[in-house]
Amino acid sequence: MKLGTPLTASATKVMLLGAGELGKEVIIALQRYGVEVTAVDRYENAPGHQVAHKAITIDMSNPVELLRVIKEEQPHYIVPEIEAIATEVLAEIEDQALATVIPTAKAVRLTMNREGIRTLAAEDLSLPTSAYAFASSAAEIRAAIEDGIGFPCFVKPVMSSSGKGQSLLKTEEDIDLAWRYSQEGGRVADGRVIVEGMVNFDYEITLLTVRSKSLDGSIQTSYCAPIGHKQKDGDYIESWQPQPMSELALKNAQKIACDITEALGGQGLFGVELFVKGDDVWFSEVSPRPHDTGLVTLVSQSQNEFELHARALLGLPTDTKMLSPAASAVIYGGMDAKGISFEGLDRALNIPQTEVRLFGKPESFEKRRMGVAVSTAEQVDMARARALDAAEKVKPCT
Repeated sequence: MKLGTPLTASATKVMLLGAGELGKEVIIALQRYGVEVTAVDRYENAPGHQVAHKAITIDMSNPVELLRVIKEEQPHYIVPEIEAIATEVLAEIEDQALATVIPTAKAVRLTMNREGIRTLAAEDLSLPTSAYAFASSAAEIRAAIEDGIGFPCFVKPVMSSSGKGQSLLKTEEDIDLAWRYSQEGGRVADGRVIVEGMVNFDYEITLLTVRSKSLDGSIQTSYCAPIGHKQKDGDYIESWQPQPMSELALKNAQKIACDITEALGGQGLFGVELFVKGDDVWFSEVSPRPHDTGLVTLVSQSQNEFELHARALLGLPTDTKMLSPAASAVIYGGMDAKGISFEGLDRALNIPQTEVRLFGKPESFEKRRMGVAVSTAEQVDMARARALDAAEKVKPCT
């Protein structure tokens, strides 16, 4: 294959739709191969804007605006990094062969909507999932619970991320509040939610799954070591690699990941979320892009998840080998303010085998992820303790 020189007529051009902290790392990985990157986001000075060759601010859910920008910039690859995108534009671009959508326009459309991906997984592929139903009102939520899902259960907007709009329902009194909260937290004013029965699992994992080209040009599927994670209110706060699991459970997890990513197609890295109990595994969700829990791979692997995504989409060889047990811990903003500062970075970096990444987001919210601490150690427990200690030492301030 051939790659050009950025900012010249020969440039290989990639457009990222979404320029948050994960997109920023993908941009850095692409630029190491001399790729010209345009970062698009809904707000100015997003993390990826700060490192890309070109920064554009638009409403990516507006099809007219999105199509205009794509046609003006003429990228060779379009890499969606968020859910709130006018996917019909990506399908049009793909149909007209104007650019390669990573991994595919179909994958982006299905995975941005929990209804689409759950239907594909459970009904088309017959993958094991939790009991579920879709609802468009509090009354329909109540009916779904009464028809067999029962309590406890979860209500989630069909389009949301990072736990926004999600609720755990324990009694009938929770239904109306959960419905209202789902409408506030969804990515779009769709009004549609998924009602999910609770799976009695031992732990949940993210299985980073890579579809990349082999030397003969065929697509091969490879897997990173499983990543365990801890969530609060639907948002990850810790992750670690590897998550111990039985050989059979890992085999079952890889089979599910292979089936769902093969159905979505294309090239790139996918974050497949799974529930595990003993040797049994259930499909939960999949993202056709680097996953927030995969930030641990910044220090755990020879090629982190962002480098794997960049290599795979460009058709370059990939290596999912893990080098060391590691862990990550989130650093929250802790306040609603613009242009905040951070104290304690020196103390955090004094912890052995520890790094800190501050994302550079221009505005902080109390529960907005503003950075991450990542640590390695001989054992996962020690890595987790180091990462948590480092994250605690980094103090947001004005």
